[in-house]
Amino acid sequence: MNRSMSVRSPSRRWIPVLLVLGLVALAGCSPGDTVPGTQWDQWRSPEAGGMSSEGLARVEEHLAGMSTSAMKVVTGGRGAFAYGDVTEVSYLASVRKSILAMLYGIYWDRDIIDLDWTLEQVGIDEHGGLTPEERQARVRDVIASRSGIYRPASNAGDDLASAPEPGSVAPGEYYLYSNWDFNAAGTIFEELSGVDIFDALTMELAIPLRFQDFDRERHQKGGDLERSMHPSYHMHLSTRDMARVGLLALREGRWGDQRLISEEWMEKMASPITPVSEMNPEHRREGPHGYGFMWWVWDGPHNAGPYASAYVGVGAVGQYIAVLPALDMVVAHKTVPGGDRRVQHPEFWELLDLVVEAHCGDAC
Repeated sequence: MNRSMSVRSPSRRWIPVLLVLGLVALAGCSPGDTVPGTQWDQWRSPEAGGMSSEGLARVEEHLAGMSTSAMKVVTGGRGAFAYGDVTEVSYLASVRKSILAMLYGIYWDRDIIDLDWTLEQVGIDEHGGLTPEERQARVRDVIASRSGIYRPASNAGDDLASAPEPGSVAPGEYYLYSNWDFNAAGTIFEELSGVDIFDALTMELAIPLRFQDFDRERHQKGGDLERSMHPSYHMHLSTRDMARVGLLALREGRWGDQRLISEEWMEKMASPITPVSEMNPEHRREGPHGYGFMWWVWDGPHNAGPYASAYVGVGAVGQYIAVLPALDMVVAHKTVPGGDRRVQHPEFWELLDLVVEAHCGDAC
């Protein structure tokens, strides 16, 4: 797409107007059969939703031995299984990045964001200054974590310790999970859209998806801004609202009779831009996932059967939104941080396998 840098985005003063318009639009729209309204519809039985009662009993027994706070399984747009307090709100850790990727798609669809703009064109910098080579990283490189910029981020939790020597790889050539990239992606989004990330979350997702437990006031940026000028943007949602985000992804950007994100963007976002065979550090190549635009994507031989075209948002200590198109299923999982409470990635993959095994489809 040819998007001119002269394209202007909505100013922040339009936010209240857009919020009202969003509410008016919703008032005249009835939700589709496969998305929830103000409340989630529930299947009359697990089997009606394509799930085995016996299989879900094994899932529940397994959960009892984990640090899971809550989990919600959605099939066919309705609740099929719930565990714990799905209304409790807490931070999403790195699932924030996956949600930002969806917000990027909305503004890309509107020709406000161009993935081929460089950091130099957007005006992105860092303490001490980016090098001329680093300034040539494109927006698409940043949101795929392939910028080649290995600077300390304002918050911990990435693979910077395994980074190549600065300047040794060109932008776009090498994947490394980098919070500098992800936080800079937040700055880029706000610079180009003219909208605060959390206001965009409110306007573009919380209102049209009818989040049940959303509180805009809980959302504040953070991080050590002396280490990096790009703050983190942690989000706080409940498990049942995480499931709404997952269902929007499962429906390829459509919510009932509303098109919120284009199919074209959803396909870009959930495709393996970095295949599993090119993941770094090398130990990541032993897992099932490649990487798209801030979503982990089942790839290679793992992209098959129930996990064909599947992808997942992953956050520290046990935050997950898994989207499984082959089963028409979403699994939202949360562990509220505290003490030693955490669900490690291998634990969740084992749990997810049990949920998949409990799916009986037409055989129910």
